Amino acid sequence: MHLMKYLSLFAILLVYTSIATAANNKSLKGSRPNIILVMTDDQGLGDLSCMGNQVLRTPNLDKFHAIATRFTDFHVSPTCAPTRSAIMSGRHEFRNGVTHTILERDRMALSTTTLPQLLHAAGYETGIFGKWHLGDEEPYQPTSRGFSEVLTHGAGGIGQNFPGSQADFAPNANKDTRYFDTVVRHNNTIVQTKGFCTDVFFETALGWIKQKRDAGQPHFAYISTNAPHGPMIAPSEYKKRFADLGWDANKTQGRYGMIENIDDNFGQLMSKLDEWNAWDDTLVIFMTDNGQAGSSGTLNGKKTRWHTAGFKTGKGSPYEGGTHVPAFWRWKGVLAEGTDIAALTAHIDLFDTLCELAGAKIPNDIQVRDGRSMVPLLENPKAKWQDRHLFIHQGRWPTGQDPNESKYKNCAVRTTRWRFVNNSLLYDISADPYEATNVADQHPQIIAKLRKEYDQWWEATVPLMVNEDVEFLDYKPLHRMYDEQLKKGGIPQWTPLKF
Repeated sequence: MHLMKYLSLFAILLVYTSIATAANNKSLKGSRPNIILVMTDDQGLGDLSCMGNQVLRTPNLDKFHAIATRFTDFHVSPTCAPTRSAIMSGRHEFRNGVTHTILERDRMALSTTTLPQLLHAAGYETGIFGKWHLGDEEPYQPTSRGFSEVLTHGAGGIGQNFPGSQADFAPNANKDTRYFDTVVRHNNTIVQTKGFCTDVFFETALGWIKQKRDAGQPHFAYISTNAPHGPMIAPSEYKKRFADLGWDANKTQGRYGMIENIDDNFGQLMSKLDEWNAWDDTLVIFMTDNGQAGSSGTLNGKKTRWHTAGFKTGKGSPYEGGTHVPAFWRWKGVLAEGTDIAALTAHIDLFDTLCELAGAKIPNDIQVRDGRSMVPLLENPKAKWQDRHLFIHQGRWPTGQDPNESKYKNCAVRTTRWRFVNNSLLYDISADPYEATNVADQHPQIIAKLRKEYDQWWEATVPLMVNEDVEFLDYKPLHRMYDEQLKKGGIPQWTPLKF
């Protein structure tokens, strides 16, 4: 009798276990969530209170981090445009012609098939709100690269103006006010916004997202903030707390103020997804485009290092601090909450991952991609993940210089265990994540193998650097667009959709 009762209970347990296992192991291929990708500019791992920053307050991103699936060894490129190119294409930025952030070398090759193009072909509406930074000439604009809704500034930052085609709209030139009442492009029309730029980008995205939700339309929203990119400008109410603490006005007050403003906007996004009961069918991703920009400010007249999450370097560096960034993913009821995934992952993986989730077909005749789908890890955080080589290079060599002269300058190869820097330094990341000790002399065979991998990659990549010999335009495309529209009827005021 007792045995039969035990067996019955065991059978019930097996059923429940099977159900749970089936739910946990449900295939996510073609599951078609709405996708919201939030990427901030020049914000590092150290710029979050959940990562140990004792000065910043980021309660909303902290909350998101606590309930998210976290990729704890996630990497991007050392600077802005390269990372954006890699996300859009699934391949290393140099293979898209992006070897700089300015000087005509930020333009993503027109031969590239983009992520939003494939998502749009799969029935998604696609919107970008904020920073594009992959070319200012018309064929390179996001309106021509797969986005059905566009609200963006030009160049690599609001108000920037560099030789060649890259220049933001002329009215944004004032360094003290450029982040307020910014002139931007809405699809094919230039508009005048009102308010702080980050608020505008989030508010516009939220209005658009609500419109698509109400219409039952699958959507991909790419919220790519200009903040906290320099110059360090923030609304006065966000600077005040840091001023009261004694932090410098020119760097820290503005930078930290921008980050706390991002946090408030992200909190509003979370609140609206709650209100719309949208978490069940929406994947939200938070990440940044490179390591932390800058490392110190002035506190009560004394130079003081910002919290850097332990990294010795930041933006532009081939070391960990240049590329290791936050990557928090949440899809309620689907992805594991409060779970870390330690696999070595990267920005180049988003292309295949999001296409697989969206059921977007990847044609065989598009660019060869360097990334791989992370869907197996999303389905099972402990899934087997083959080791790999990530190739990192700052780029930015002088225009006209043979790229081969900079082959071993500001470069790295990363595997799960090793980081090989500048063709000479070797760090055992598994034991030394902050790269305190060079162990090159202890592992000559490892160095030989990593150097061989890098050399092969470089040889295959140099022919794809299509912007190296491009002549500078003698005019600024966005300046010309602004002047032409001004003559025809003026610049209308921008009003985001209600949400």
